[in-house]
Amino acid sequence: MAQVPQTFFDALAVRTWCGLALRALGRAREEIDAINVYPVADGDTGTNLYLTAESAAAAVEAVFDGHDAHDSGKPALADAARAMAHGALIGARGNSGTILAQLLRGMAQVLAAEGETAHTDGEGLRLALRHAADSARQAVAHPVEGTVLTVASAAADAAGAAEGDCGTVARAAYDGACAALTATPGQLAVLERAGVVDAGGRGLVAVLGALVETFTGEAPRAVPVTSGTFPEAGPAEVPEAVSEAATVSRDECADAPGTGGPAFEVIYLLEAEDTAVARLRERLDGLGDSLVVVGGDGLWNVHVHVDDAGAAVEAGIEAGRPYRIRITHFGLGDVHTTGAERQPRERAQRAVVAVVPGEGLAGLYTEAGATTVLARPGEPPASGELVEAVRRAHAREVVLLPNDADLRHTAAAAAEQARAEGIRVALIPTRSAVQGIAALAVHEPERRFDEDVVQMTSAAGATRYAEVAVAERQSWTMAGICQAGDVLGLIDGDVAVIGSDVTLTAESVLDRMLSAGGELVTLVLGDEAPEAVADHLETRVRESYLAVDTVVYRGGRQGAVLLIGVE
Repeated sequence: MAQVPQTFFDALAVRTWCGLALRALGRAREEIDAINVYPVADGDTGTNLYLTAESAAAAVEAVFDGHDAHDSGKPALADAARAMAHGALIGARGNSGTILAQLLRGMAQVLAAEGETAHTDGEGLRLALRHAADSARQAVAHPVEGTVLTVASAAADAAGAAEGDCGTVARAAYDGACAALTATPGQLAVLERAGVVDAGGRGLVAVLGALVETFTGEAPRAVPVTSGTFPEAGPAEVPEAVSEAATVSRDECADAPGTGGPAFEVIYLLEAEDTAVARLRERLDGLGDSLVVVGGDGLWNVHVHVDDAGAAVEAGIEAGRPYRIRITHFGLGDVHTTGAERQPRERAQRAVVAVVPGEGLAGLYTEAGATTVLARPGEPPASGELVEAVRRAHAREVVLLPNDADLRHTAAAAAEQARAEGIRVALIPTRSAVQGIAALAVHEPERRFDEDVVQMTSAAGATRYAEVAVAERQSWTMAGICQAGDVLGLIDGDVAVIGSDVTLTAESVLDRMLSAGGELVTLVLGDEAPEAVADHLETRVRESYLAVDTVVYRGGRQGAVLLIGVE
């Protein structure tokens, strides 16, 4: 079905483009993964691009949902463009996803500039594509031709020579990108040997094709992924020659001297000043390769391939505050080679995958054997991120703990996708991290899967949960009207107490919970919790409630000041 075209670049066009780009990358994901041979033949470029686009699209949807909730009409172009860029930045995966995030950020900087009406037409789109290509190239420490950077530059060049509306400019950019993509095997030897085009460039062509569809209403014809020609395949079909070519390239990379490359991929978000990031670039450039640092305004996404993963993380700590740290050891699979044959890693029988709100709890869950997904305040994980965590757990059976009522549908979608891949997944609808702790405490991998899930579900369901947080704005609650700065005590998701002091509010919440009985109180302290609150509450429980134990954990930057669980 043809898409109803947008006539100019506004917030709705951003939303439409993000949705169509996500759909296009979803259709092409397997095909792009199959031809991924540079810079590392790890077969995940399509997946990384999809996850990055999914995060961008989710951020834009959140902006529209916020305006709908307040009946404030359609958001401004600047709001939607900035959300797209921010979503891509925090969700960027791999080398290709990080570069895509910078491309979208470059476009957003033009679209969200002052006097935005001047940037909603074809001329604005030309400027946005040019700035995107230039900023992405600047973000890569050592740009290589024959990659997505080449394709992006060609798209910007072609757009710059076009005259007309957004549809005309988008079509010119797409055609220029397709021509550049076809030429990539002649620019990069590893692509020529494999007989494929650049995977990242192929992904960008899909994104630009979605841009064409946004402004013309029609999707352009798909492009071949090999350096030869073959009949056009359907969206989910990957010609056998492509998979064979990618396999050959992986073997060639393994046998070629000096192409083993670093052992680890390190990715993290970083809160740091510009001057510190400039020093970080120099430090990381000396540690490894494939260095890409994107972002700005105090928030950055860092990607690098190194042999010393610890040194790469330490460099980030020296520069600012790194978080969402992801370290992938290429040697664990067939994704980065040294020439030696490896046996596939045996799947575990069972694993637990949990979403956790802070670094402290992530460490606690990891020590208990769970694979964790860190959810920063206001940045919930997308379904693709949960699916990736399930895959990373590498088990035949997986218990999924979303630990947030708002993640129920996201977790359900992730579980369904994982089941389609042959993994047995049970979703326990935990609504708080303290319920997840209770479930994990009774987890026994040696039990039959169904019995284990029943016991974990029962333990989670028997745990009442609460949180103490600070109100950000005036609003109506179940306990009355709260003002910005008030301390809120929420029990089972509803505001039960409104106070002015964290410790006293927490005590009131705890008394209400224990009035119905309990044997164990779990306290998870956030970074903003007063130093004395844990001691005060432990004393309160010890003196007022006989035979009730208390356990305290440090949750880190978890959003809520305090989480409380009563079993």
